[in-house]
Parts: sequence; structure tokens; C-alpha cells
Amino acid sequence: MLKHAVLPPSLLFFPRHPSLPGAGASSVVPFSQQRQWRRQRCQNNRDNNNKVRRAVSSLLEQPTFVIESRRVTGLLTIGGVFEPMETTQSGESLRRPALQLILLSDDLDQTGWEKKTEAALCYEPKKGTGSITYEVSFSVPANFGEIGAVVVRNELDIELFLNDIVLMIDGDNSVPLLFDCKSWLHPKFVRVFFSSNKSYLPSKTPAGLVGLRQHELHILRGSGTGERKKFERIYDYDVYNDLGNPDSDPGLARPVLGGSDEFPYPRRCRTGRPPTRSDRKSEQRSATVYVPRDEGFSKVKQETLGSVIHKLLPSVETALVDSQMGFPSFTAIDELFNQGFPLPLQDTTHTFRTIVPRLVKATTASAKNVLLFEQPEMIDRDKFSWLKDEEFSRQTLAGFNPLSIQLVTEFPLVSKLDPSIYGPPESLITAELIEREIKGVMTVDEALEQKKLFILDYHDLLLPFVHKVRELEDSTLYASRTLFFLSPESTLLPIAIELTRPASPKQPQWRQVFTPCWDATGAWLWRLAKAHVAVHDSGYHQLVSHWLRTHCCVEPYVIATNRQLSQMHPIYRLMHPYFRYTMEINAFARATLINANGIIEQTFSLGKYSMELSSAAYDKLWRFDMEALPADLIRRGMAVEDPEAEHGLRLTIDDYPYAQDGLLIWSAIEQWVADYVGHYYPSPADVAADSELQSWWTEVRTKGHADKQHEPWWPSLNTQADLVRILTTIIWVASGHHAAVNFGQYPFAGYFPNRPSIARAKMPVEDAKEDDLAAFQKKPEAALLRCFPSVIQATKVMATLDVLSDHSPDEEYLGKDAEAAWTKNPVVYAAFERFNCRLREIEAIIEGRNADPTLKNRCGAGIVPYQLLRPFSEPGVTGMGVPNSISI
Repeated sequence: MLKHAVLPPSLLFFPRHPSLPGAGASSVVPFSQQRQWRRQRCQNNRDNNNKVRRAVSSLLEQPTFVIESRRVTGLLTIGGVFEPMETTQSGESLRRPALQLILLSDDLDQTGWEKKTEAALCYEPKKGTGSITYEVSFSVPANFGEIGAVVVRNELDIELFLNDIVLMIDGDNSVPLLFDCKSWLHPKFVRVFFSSNKSYLPSKTPAGLVGLRQHELHILRGSGTGERKKFERIYDYDVYNDLGNPDSDPGLARPVLGGSDEFPYPRRCRTGRPPTRSDRKSEQRSATVYVPRDEGFSKVKQETLGSVIHKLLPSVETALVDSQMGFPSFTAIDELFNQGFPLPLQDTTHTFRTIVPRLVKATTASAKNVLLFEQPEMIDRDKFSWLKDEEFSRQTLAGFNPLSIQLVTEFPLVSKLDPSIYGPPESLITAELIEREIKGVMTVDEALEQKKLFILDYHDLLLPFVHKVRELEDSTLYASRTLFFLSPESTLLPIAIELTRPASPKQPQWRQVFTPCWDATGAWLWRLAKAHVAVHDSGYHQLVSHWLRTHCCVEPYVIATNRQLSQMHPIYRLMHPYFRYTMEINAFARATLINANGIIEQTFSLGKYSMELSSAAYDKLWRFDMEALPADLIRRGMAVEDPEAEHGLRLTIDDYPYAQDGLLIWSAIEQWVADYVGHYYPSPADVAADSELQSWWTEVRTKGHADKQHEPWWPSLNTQADLVRILTTIIWVASGHHAAVNFGQYPFAGYFPNRPSIARAKMPVEDAKEDDLAAFQKKPEAALLRCFPSVIQATKVMATLDVLSDHSPDEEYLGKDAEAAWTKNPVVYAAFERFNCRLREIEAIIEGRNADPTLKNRCGAGIVPYQLLRPFSEPGVTGMGVPNSISI
């Protein structure tokens, strides 16, 4: 090797003298000194840029770095051709460097400074399909120590996506050093990447990397001030104060969620936009919503969502002038799948048909686009399944919202709401009614003792919103209770539905119980009552089971992980793949889905009160310790602890597909996490002494979920078992729980009569007039069609659910592919391989269960097999597959 040319010491990196601030791994550097260091670093960066020299050693004689850029903003073509060259007027190529690199040792020099190599520049790339490879040489002295980090500066005027850096050292037969970057490099900005070959707890960080470790976390936390820019990587918290748009229209004002007793809520990523003129507590909206740069979508996902939400849905609105126009017949509903309707937007570039071919197709007679939905499998198998009581019940256990069904443990059913406001608390569902409906096979007391009664209880959560929703245009709402009886075959029989409208200054309370009937009028009223319950279930699914419990509550974990755990921390490297794209999809939701007059408000029954209901559910129902699958099942009475049973739980309903398959996934995650944690934390003392880990868990509670920080149910973090349970819960929610409530959306609600999103007409017997009853009896089908969403609402929901149920080609599935850092540690990689094998076994187990005729909730005539927790999938709307993260 050539002799190492030592650069003058600079304050680009912190000095590590023990007497200076920041010398300890957990010390806090005074802000005034940080500011001085930053100024000095900026000056030294400018000096170094003028002093750097090209490496002169042969590539055959020097260590080589290969930098592969899978995506290069603005210059990477479809074929992967990238040309970082400028052409002079004479046609000669002007060489210019693309990247500047500096290597850093994990040791300090004799004066206490970080050891670093001389800077080297990357010039001409090797072109490849979809990626570019650069080569650069370094001369590293013999006493340099192990290479622990690399500093990279983008010398171009465009962003580059840096996939990884691989270091191969001449004469060294050990495993090459890998820096798994997967990050955007902003022009002229400096980034530090740590070696993926080793992970370090804070107390075991090599001396040469301690300062860099603290410095990177300091950058990621930011100052908490100013408006965030697109290229920044700052993670911070804020309340949900950007959903409304009062400056545009006073009717679009929305309450701030979070930070108050009235509307408690988790925190979201801070953007720092200025306040609105109309309400200083609310934040102005903008065309784009900031998320830290490395959290951004891939191109394919961005194009798909953008095309549907920003182009396709507005085109539908243009085609359908009357926003309240309903479907005149079920034949008209079928035409959505058979003929479609023309879109007025001319797409000469065929963008729609290329990006969303499932939704937009060309007619054979012309090149015009047609919105044509693909028929969900449940309707393809059985066109009338949605009408049947057995399917209505089955979907509480194996549908897109299997998280609401619960065991009845007390009778009579009693509301917990204030009776002076909402009326008598006792339900109209009496013991005599139940015993009549179950044909006297047992008494209610016997049914309770034998755990035969189950309920969908949307009474107390919805009742405070009933009158508010009824003031909205073209919408109505009830509170509901739906009671089921468990048959010997482990199937549920619906036996009663209670719908309630509370009293108001103008009207007394109205409530009525509906039951399955053998007469024509009673049978149609039963169908209408089921439609209202399906609307309630759809709203609860979307706003609570889906948005709140997965997307919304996971975002604080993502923020805290990036703020408190270094990228070289083993727990950061464990959790990072389970957070991919979550912040970006949540920002997308705030921009277009859950915002004032967004898709949710336009198409779901709660309308402008949708997010208020989500806040109420967070206040009354959400607690971290119950987000673990076993705890959730026990809380709902769907399982009891049993040391002799598989997974330590005995299910109340043996054939409960979500719970059966979910426990397989849960236990596999738990074992993987236990193996990983056990490798890095040999004793409880190691957990308690991990300063970054403890700060992370404190911040999750006190900042991310600040409105619930004083709740007694938060788990402690003192032992390996504590850590395993906490991490398993987070991974389960981000993977299995989200998959179960997300990827079945189009399969179950794509044919919207099965799970309508909104009810637009009340029950015919509520305050009924003679003319209304006569019209209902003359044509009851018309009453059901009037209750369903309008044509615009239905098509918007269907198109949105289609794209949200889609697996993108770059999906990363739970346990399928190991992260680069995991492969570098033999113990961790072996644990992951066991995890992978177990998930493949689970896939076979689920396939076998779906073929078992004794499991009637997942196998039978016209029944769609339950595959939502089947681990792997092909791209598309498949109704199966468990991605690592909440990525859509």
C-alpha cells in the first residue's frame, strides 16, 4: 500500500477527549458548543473539498468500494442507463466526480481524534440495468484499525439513491465489509453510514465511533423548530392538527386530535408548516406532506396511489354529475363488473391502463378508458353469499374485520353511557327473545355458562354520534348490538339486531330489535338491519381496527426508533424493516384519505366526525398491552390461558380462522425476536443498562403516546422477556394485524352490498308514515338500494380499496428475506433461517386448514378460503400475504 496521507484534524467529527463535553456515550453536548462545532465543520468541509485528490493506486493493488445505485433521481431511465457526464460545446466529455468518500476507523488516534482516510472521488460508473456501480480506491495505513464507518458526499446537483457500499480489502480473506445504506443523498450534503457487519449496544461502541453515533442521533432529532424541507431526515412529533382546512372554508375546520382530554390521540411526524389564519392551533395544508427523506415510497407505489387518488377519482366525479344518484337496481351494480363506464379523462399516453390495469381498461371499439372493476372472488364463487345469514356471521370470524366479535359474559346487556342523556341503559334484547330464537335448546344462563353467546357491540361507541351524523346531508346512523349463538359446528348464528336512535329535543328515543323471520316483511326488515350493522362494521374496521390500531399507533414507534436508537444499535436493525413506508402512507392518508372532505369523509357514514370517532376509540379502547394478539383474544373472551394448549391459549371458538392462523404468526415472531434479543442481551442487567433502549421506550410512552403516558398498563422494560413482548407486539401489529385488516378490503368490500361504507336511508319502520310503509311493502328492494352508497361513493370506495389491497412488486414479506445486517452475524442469521422455515411451514398449515371440510368457517360450498394470514404472495390483489410493514 501507499503511505497514508494524514489530513489535518478537523471538527467534521467530534473529538473524543474524556475531558471534553460529549466524551461519554450518554453525555449531552451543550447547544452553544454544538453550534460552534457545526460552523467549524462547515468551514472544514469547504476546505476539504478543495484539497481532495484522486487515488493513484491501481484497482488491483488497492481496496475497492462498489457503490450500487438502484434509483437515481432524474437520470435513471427505465433501462437503467445513467450518464453523469457533461458535454462541452465542442462535443468533448467533461469528467466530473459524483461522490466523495472518507473511511473512518473504529479506533481513535493518539490525540483523541477520529482516524480517517484521505478523501477519494468516484468518477465514471459501470452502467447496469436499473443500477450503477462506481469503483474507488483508498490507501489505508496498517495501524488504521477496523473500518467502522464511511462518510459520503454527493458531488452532483441531483439526488442519488445509494443502495450499499461493499469494501473488499486486499490480502484479507474475511467477509467483505458491507454498508447497507438504502438512502437518498442530497446534493452537496454529507452522510455517515456505519458498517452492517457489526451491531453495538451503546456501552460497547468502539471509541472511534462514539462521537459519530451521538452526532447522527442529534441530526435525526432536529431542533423542534422551523418548517421541514423535503430532503431532511428529521424525526419529531406533533399532534394531528393538519386534517382541516379552515382558511379555504369554515366548514372544513376540524378539531385538533392529541394534546387534550377531549380528543386524545397518538402523535404524528412534525412538519412545521405555519398555522392557519383562521385557527392558530391548526396547521396549513400543502400539496406535499413532509416525511423524512428515506421514508419515501418507491416509484411504482407512488405512481399507483397518485394515479388512482389524484387522477382517476376526480375523473369519476366528472363522469357522474349527481353526487346523490343511487343504483336503480342490482343489475346496475353488476354493470360495474361487467361493462364499466367510460371515463371522460382522455389518456392518450395510456398511463391509467399501464399503472392500474386492474381498474382501467380500453374498450374494444375505441381507445377510450373504461373504469371496470374485477369481480371479488366471494361473488364469483357465490353471487348471493352476501345476503346469507351464515356468511354475515362467518365474516365476523374470517372477514376483513375479525377483531370486533366478543364473548357475552354478562346479561342483561347494559350500556355504560349516561342514562340521563342517552336513555335507559338496558338492552331490548331479553332472555325470552334469545331463548325463543335458539328454539329453547338452553336457557340464557346455560348459554352464558357454556360460552355460546357472542356480540358485535357498536352501541356505546356510536350512540354519541348518531344525531351529529343525521344532520349531515344524505346520511344516517344508529347505534347497534348484534347477538350471535354458537352452533356445535363452531359456526355463529345471528339471532338479534338492536338498532337505537337516542332521544333529542325534537324526538323521543327510538329503538327496535330485529330477528330472522319467515314472513316477507320481517325478512326484508332483517336484511335492512344487517345492512346497517355491516355499515357500522365497515366504519369501525376502517377507522379503528385498521387506521387507528395499525397505521396511527405505529407511527410513534417509527419516530422514537429513529430518534433514540442509533443505526448501529441491534434493536434498530431488527425493527427497521418493520417500519418501511409507514410514515409515507400515513402522510398520504392525512393528505387525501382522512382529511376534511377526504375520501373517508365523503364515503363513510361518520362523515366529518370520522376522526372524532377514532379519537373516542383511542380514549376508551386502546392500550398497548392489549395489542398483543394473545392479550386481545383474552380481553374479548375469545380465548383463555391454558398451559396445555398450543401457544398457551385455548380458543373459545375452535374454528376462528383469524385467531388460529394469527397465533401461528405471533408465536413465530415471538421466537424470532427471543432468539435475536437473547444474542445481544445475555442478562436483564444488559437491558436495564442500555441507555438508548431505555430512552426509546420512555419516548414511545411520554411523547409518541403522550395522552396515555400515565396509564398503569404500560409494560416495564427491565428484562429480556419484557423486551421480547414489547417488540413482538409492535412487529405483530405492523405485519400480521395489518395484513389481516388490509388485504381483505377489496375481496370482502369490493362488492359493496356485502360491506357498504355508508347508510343513506333509515329503517322503514322508524317513525314510519303510511305512505313510506306502503312504498316499502310494494318494493322492498328499493329501500335496500336507497340505503346503499351513491354511485360516486361506491365507485370511489371500490377504486380506493382496490389499490389499498394491492401488493406492489417490491413488497417485502415477513420472514422471507434477511436484512443485510442479519446475514453478517452467524447466530442471528441462523435464527432468521429458522423463522423463515417456520413461516413456510405455517403456509402449508394454513393451506391444509382451508381444505379441511370440518372447518366450516373456512371450507365449504361457495366459501372463500381464509388466506389473509398466509405469509407470502405474488404481486396484485391476492387476498393473502403478510408484508413486514404497514406499507400501503
